[in-house]
Amino acid sequence: MLGAGVAALAGAILLSLVAGGKPTPLPDVWRVLTGDADPYITTVVHSRVPRTVLGVLVGAALALAGTLMQGVTRNPLADPGLLGVNAGAAAAVVTATALFGPTSVTGTVWWALPGALAAGLAAYAVGSRGGDAGLVRLVLAGAVVSAVLMAYVQAIALSMPDTFDSYRYWVVGSLAGRGFDVIVAVLPVVGAGVLLAVLTMGGLNALALGEEAATATGANTAWTRSAGLVAGVLLAAGATAAAGPIAFVGLAVPHVVRALVGVDFRLQVPFALLAGPVLLLLADVAGRTVIRPIELMVGVVTAFVGAPVLLYAVRKMRTTS
Repeated sequence: MLGAGVAALAGAILLSLVAGGKPTPLPDVWRVLTGDADPYITTVVHSRVPRTVLGVLVGAALALAGTLMQGVTRNPLADPGLLGVNAGAAAAVVTATALFGPTSVTGTVWWALPGALAAGLAAYAVGSRGGDAGLVRLVLAGAVVSAVLMAYVQAIALSMPDTFDSYRYWVVGSLAGRGFDVIVAVLPVVGAGVLLAVLTMGGLNALALGEEAATATGANTAWTRSAGLVAGVLLAAGATAAAGPIAFVGLAVPHVVRALVGVDFRLQVPFALLAGPVLLLLADVAGRTVIRPIELMVGVVTAFVGAPVLLYAVRKMRTTS
């Protein structure tokens, strides 16, 4: 099954390089990759490469963040924005825009990233204590942080029209217009999140049994919960800073993965890293092609793509349970 996941990701990557406002035939893409294409086709394909790489990075980060959040909180409705990461990034972006005017895409990343991290870690610091009982407090802390920051965002955006124009473009979520500089900026944060996620796989399996049962097996539940939440914050912060708050990927993909491979996090983590990019790249391709030559931002498309996928996964889980 892992081979099928890798093949699906390879197909989505290839489709992302082929599809666009003007489709590029597969032989032309191959000639570009081998260095034997005319300059126009080369320019077109090369412009899609950073977008495709970013789609892989953001899709993997969001899917894995959602898997971790749902695993740590044992809440199937948890998503990467649970701890206020999206709201923190948005607050930082509108603050920077209000103070310094509209910034470049790379400049937005450098503001959104610390804002997302600060909000997520603040919610974690307030609500992370108390074992299973503390999970409710954690969710409430994230909701409070999100509510306060979004109220601030709305106040600034509505009172300053220029800020609102810049913010409303960012808040939809898009892979377009990003270069490798954006990828390089968020890659260390996402990489740290992936590493922490890998280290917590076994502990999350124990944690799924409940606090008392996990402790009885010798698992360090406090470390597992903390590492899992911090990893989720890092992954969500990096993805949001790079592409904006793209919805639904982090919520839908974990359900799909569990329907395919079961509840073992040692399987969920690698499959989330494959399934997330596939969903996001397919959504991006759909946004580029369904109403060509007009392009829909990927954040608009993910809800339409993710909703039926999630409904199918939920129905499959219900029929097999």
